[in-house]
Amino acid sequence: MPNTEKFRTSVGGQALMEGIMMRGPAKVCCAVRRPDGTIDITESPLTQHWYNKVPLVRGVCNMAENLYKGYRYLEHSIDIALSEEEQAAQQSKFDKWLDAHAGPAVQNAVMAVSALAGVALALFLFSFLPTFLTGLLAGIVPLGRWPRVILEAVFKLALFLGYLFAVTRLKEIHRVFEYHGAEHKTIACYEAGEELTVENIRKYPRFHPRCGTSFLILVLLISIVLYAVLPWTGTALRVVYKLAMLPLLVGVSYEVIKWAGRSHSWLSRAVSQPGLWLQRLTTYEPDDSMIEVAIAAITPVLPQNPEDGAW
Repeated sequence: MPNTEKFRTSVGGQALMEGIMMRGPAKVCCAVRRPDGTIDITESPLTQHWYNKVPLVRGVCNMAENLYKGYRYLEHSIDIALSEEEQAAQQSKFDKWLDAHAGPAVQNAVMAVSALAGVALALFLFSFLPTFLTGLLAGIVPLGRWPRVILEAVFKLALFLGYLFAVTRLKEIHRVFEYHGAEHKTIACYEAGEELTVENIRKYPRFHPRCGTSFLILVLLISIVLYAVLPWTGTALRVVYKLAMLPLLVGVSYEVIKWAGRSHSWLSRAVSQPGLWLQRLTTYEPDDSMIEVAIAAITPVLPQNPEDGAW
């Protein structure tokens, strides 16, 4: 199986409902398979922000931007991929009212609130709950500082891996993860300098070091190290300390994965390895029709000169 790289590119993407979003140096393209089998293509220019040149700050800002835009692209893919009958069957009364009466500004605000709700749920599951469970157990069995730190880390990793495993059992999410595999294989083929055809792309691995999954596990592992220095004066106070350190955690994690994506050293490979292992849960082998969608998504965003998109 080929695994050679001529260069590492800044091209990245996101798997969607029956589609893929690809992001290049200057453009974003969203390709979604319609119910009739054709592929819907939506392109938009990419805005370059000042914060992309500021270390640590760019990680926090990019995370917030990607969460919001990622939710919008997912909503767009659902609108394209589902028939009108399927959309009507899945829409809640609130969604129907929103489509009928609310303007674009209100709908965008609802999307932002939904994205924030997802962040709040993640913070509860992977920040508050491990600390709460550790404090609960420490109230029953006396534990010193470091046993608490280790136990909190175990709870955090167990909850994260259990959540991912449970999500993969859902049929719709499994297909999204197949598109995730198509995204990775297509980018790998491009980085190897091969022509983007279904036959060529099929040969490449579905794992890639610059992946959102790798970023998530990196955030989790770095948080264990950073939060180890926080005092255990109380469960609630510890959670407050962790929330205060969250921007620093995201900023540091972004810089680490950015460095690992550029470097070919043994240390960068070691940093990337947990994410590659975890991608066995979040990527699956795609079929040829999914690879076709990935090609349609990546082609418009590729720079004429590959060096312009170097990572």
